[in-house]
Amino acid sequence: MRAGSSGEAEERITHGVKTLRGDPKKAILKLSGPMIIGMSFQTIYNLVDAVWVSGLGADALSAVGLFFPFMMLLMGFSNGVSIGGGSAVSRRIGERNKAAADNTTVHTLLLAMLTAFAVSLPFLPFLNRIYHSMGARESVIRMAEPYSKIVFSGSIFIFFTNMGNSILRAEGDARRSMVAIILGSILNIILDPIFIYVLKLGVIGAAWATVISMSLTSIIIFYWLFVKKDTYVDFSRKSFSFDWKIVGEILRVGLPASLSLISMAVAMYLVNMIIIRAAGTRSIAVFTSGWRIVSLGTIPLMGIATGVTAVTAAAYGEKNIDKLNTAYTYAIKIGTLIELTIGILSFIFAKQISKIFTYSKNTRVIADELIMFLKWMAPLYPFIPLGMLTSAMFQGIGKGERAFIVTFLRTVVFQVVLSYIFGITLGIGLKGIVWGILTGNFIAVTISYLWGKNTIKKLYSKNYFDGFLSKN
Repeated sequence: MRAGSSGEAEERITHGVKTLRGDPKKAILKLSGPMIIGMSFQTIYNLVDAVWVSGLGADALSAVGLFFPFMMLLMGFSNGVSIGGGSAVSRRIGERNKAAADNTTVHTLLLAMLTAFAVSLPFLPFLNRIYHSMGARESVIRMAEPYSKIVFSGSIFIFFTNMGNSILRAEGDARRSMVAIILGSILNIILDPIFIYVLKLGVIGAAWATVISMSLTSIIIFYWLFVKKDTYVDFSRKSFSFDWKIVGEILRVGLPASLSLISMAVAMYLVNMIIIRAAGTRSIAVFTSGWRIVSLGTIPLMGIATGVTAVTAAAYGEKNIDKLNTAYTYAIKIGTLIELTIGILSFIFAKQISKIFTYSKNTRVIADELIMFLKWMAPLYPFIPLGMLTSAMFQGIGKGERAFIVTFLRTVVFQVVLSYIFGITLGIGLKGIVWGILTGNFIAVTISYLWGKNTIKKLYSKNYFDGFLSKN
């Protein structure tokens, strides 16, 4: 055993911590691999969920699509607090400060639970009014409203699951995070057809399947953290001493991360409104289904990003900029190669992929537009790593506000404005909206990558780095 740098606690060096403090390339691979697998299952369940719902018709797909921005809102806040806490814990691990890591962990748990109630409850009375303001048809709203209420009511499980997974990844234990995600996803896949068709609950059944599967994942994580207690960090009462500085450190990364995902939700809300005005409600089914495929294609990046945040945070805590730069650059190279391959495959097999959502008679009408969407989005894939992995690095070093600025410009400013110009002002319709999304993303990821490289260049200056640390 070795005492932490604070002298307040002893370190129990786990295999994950050894990985986190070791070779950055190996750490990226070891942390990213399990998360890619876990997130693949999670995205597959989202895809399967949409496939089962698509069997109910285009209105059912549109109903789920209407809730999509709110789901992003929930994920935004839950991921934000979790990312902020996980980043801070990894930095404490890099500093060899066990007591501070434990205290930061408990702060993260409390913030996550408080935020869950604060975010979900206020929307429940106003969902019907919100969906009407978007211009959706009454038949779609009748399905969207109860679906939304069920998922909002189960948001506590979403927050706890994301918090627990983030803490596990923060200490280098990506394997158990993967296991929890996979088990929850498999349960959801099994429950979907039972609730939707066997019990004849329709769209509401898909909501119940989601909530129940998330609750199972929460139970598994709760057992590891609070019953088995074999993690590096401790969730005990004696580990907790309230500190506004820790809250500030978590929120400095977590709040921008939340706002980044919330800006995506706002952008989706605005894009949905633009789509309804430019191409009709049916095109929401096209956009939502196509975006699910794009999300599926970015799974490897999401896995790599979790590794980048943890490894760069630990390297930052060690004040080892060479390790930080190596992890970031290596991740960019791997991510770009993977996404280039996915983009090519997406373009070539667009027709075959579209059949996932157009297998039923009711949804066959959107097939041609969906194929168009998939082909036009294909060039976007190899550019995504420049933005996503740079944001992950910013979060690792405690500069989450920079990730938010780039995301806000990409989603709310460039993406929405250009979609409106191409889709409505120029009258190009759904194709124009796709062009707006592509152009907005190209501009934003370029800005993000250049900013990231410049930040690391400045960190190599000792005087700048000392000043950088003194602000944290």
